[in-house]
Amino acid sequence: MKVRLSAYNENWVIQFQQEAQRMREIFGEEIVRIEHFGSTAVKGMKAKPVIDMMCLVKNIIKVDAMNDKLISLGYDVAGEWGIEGRRLFRKGGENRTHHIHFYQEGHPEIDRHLIFRDYLRAHPQKVDEYSAFKEGLAQQYKETKEYSPAKKKFVSEMELKALLWFVNKK
Repeated sequence: MKVRLSAYNENWVIQFQQEAQRMREIFGEEIVRIEHFGSTAVKGMKAKPVIDMMCLVKNIIKVDAMNDKLISLGYDVAGEWGIEGRRLFRKGGENRTHHIHFYQEGHPEIDRHLIFRDYLRAHPQKVDEYSAFKEGLAQQYKETKEYSPAKKKFVSEMELKALLWFVNKK
């Protein structure tokens, strides 16, 4: 898939809210909460225009029973996709619009994602730094299969800073 990097768009919040409402209608009481995370959740961040959503549920097994419903809404079922206990759904094919990550409440990956998002929201200079890094990569790599792995080390280092920030602010 081609790398599509965009300036921050206020409509991403609206797109998140609309899709979150669809998920609440489908999953009802099974959903504990829904979070907008990733680059589209950070004001001022350059991002692939794909809304990352995290649906925290009471029982992850119940998500599997809804695969056909999500397929009917244009999602593909990616399963755990490298993270045990997660269920990933992607919408939009080559022009992807949404990623929904389902986790059972208490899964260890939840905090990592949300702390990183909150760290960026609290540090605009880090948003600028990360955006510039992504722009450089987007000029270097045209396909996400090259772009995404090239970000890994930078993101891991920034996630560590975010975790230290989170621990120290308590």
